[in-house]
Amino acid sequence: MSGQFFNHLNEKNNKVDTLSYKTVSANRATVNKEWVVVDAADQVLGRMASKVAKLLRGKYKPSFTPHVDCGDNVILINASKVSLTGMKWTDRIYLRHTGYPGGQRETTPKELMEKSPEKLIRKVVKGMLPKNKLGRKILNNLYVFSGSEHNMQAQQPKQIDLNALK
Repeated sequence: MSGQFFNHLNEKNNKVDTLSYKTVSANRATVNKEWVVVDAADQVLGRMASKVAKLLRGKYKPSFTPHVDCGDNVILINASKVSLTGMKWTDRIYLRHTGYPGGQRETTPKELMEKSPEKLIRKVVKGMLPKNKLGRKILNNLYVFSGSEHNMQAQQPKQIDLNALK
């Protein structure tokens, strides 16, 4: 028996060596969480948010497990310098409801950005996470700051360039 495929066969009884095919599933004890800083200056909102959601979820790690919080803690700075393409600042509408009759309210990204850039970023990233307990837990690993300063220096975060990620 020759060829690359048959290299993992056991010569005695022609069975596949299953030890080489073990899938390692991460759990809360074995997961390796890091602190990363992401600069949102001059980034397009949706593209930046999808990469941040992947970082939060842990999809860039080889030990990604769908049902475990194995993502990094993300510190996002310069949230007030994010951009949108086209006329999305005024044409896009976010709806919410107060819970009372006739309580539907609408806002635009421009209004949200003027009030609180942090809320706009959290809203967009939240929409890209799973809609379950895990998604709500993962969103707590996101720390958004509108300026270039943050108060998380004690965690010794490392800087990540979003343009280098896919």
